[in-house]
Amino acid sequence: MGVVLGAVIIGSLYFVEELFLAVVAVAVGAGVNELVKAFAASDIRVPLIPVLAGSAGMLAAAYWGGTTWLLGLFALLAFGLMAWRMFLGAENYVRETAATVLTLVYPSLLAAVVALMLAQPHGPDRVIVFIATTAASDIGGYAAGVLFGKHPMSPTISPKKTWEGFAGSSLMCMAVGAWLMVWLLDGEIWQGVLFGAVMVVFATVGDLVESVIKRDVGMKDMGKALPGHGGWMDRLDSLVAASIPAWILLSIFVH
Repeated sequence: MGVVLGAVIIGSLYFVEELFLAVVAVAVGAGVNELVKAFAASDIRVPLIPVLAGSAGMLAAAYWGGTTWLLGLFALLAFGLMAWRMFLGAENYVRETAATVLTLVYPSLLAAVVALMLAQPHGPDRVIVFIATTAASDIGGYAAGVLFGKHPMSPTISPKKTWEGFAGSSLMCMAVGAWLMVWLLDGEIWQGVLFGAVMVVFATVGDLVESVIKRDVGMKDMGKALPGHGGWMDRLDSLVAASIPAWILLSIFVH
C-alpha cells in the first residue's frame, strides 16, 4: 500500500501538478469524511458537503491565489459555517461549530499549505522532500519501537508510542532530510538535518493529536480504507501537522 501511494504521488507530481492537487483533494476529502463520521458517532453534527467543498476550494485558492486567497477563503468558510449552524438552533451550537471549524483546519487548511509549497519554484521537489521526510518518521519509529521500545511517551494517549521509537523516528527523519535536501534542492546537509528534526517533532505531535481524537470518540482507527494502515486520517495525521513548518523552512532554505 505504501508503494502504491508513493507511486501515485510521484507520478502525479512530475506528470501534471494539477493532477497531484486532485490526488490531495481526494485523500483529504476521504479524511474529512472519516472525521465527520467519527464525530457523528458521538452525536456531533458536522455538515459534510460544505466542508468538503471548502476543503477543495482552499486547495485551489492556495495553488492559484497564494496565502491571501487561502486565508481569506478559510475565514469566510469558518464564519459562513458558524452562521449555517446558527439556524439549526442553540442546542449543542458551541460543540458542533467547534467540531466543524476543527475539521476545516485539520486536515483541510493544513493540507492546503502543500499547495502553497507546490506553487513555489521547484514545487514538486519541495513536496517530495516534505512527504518523504515526514513518512520517514513513521518508518523509523515503527522499526525502533518494535525492536527496542520499552518506555511509553504518553501511556494515556498512545500506549504503543515509545521514546525509543521517537529516537528511531528522529534519526531516520534527519538522515532522509539531509539526503533529499542536498540531492533534490541543492541545499546544505545541516539544513536537511534541521528540517528532519523539526518534521519529526510535528509529525509525532500530529499523530498524538489524532490519537486523542480517536480516544474521545471511542475509535481504534478512523477507518479501514487503507489495508495495513487504517483510515486516511491515520496516514494524513503526521503530514498535515508538519505541513506548515515544512513550508516555512523550505521557503527560507530554497530560492
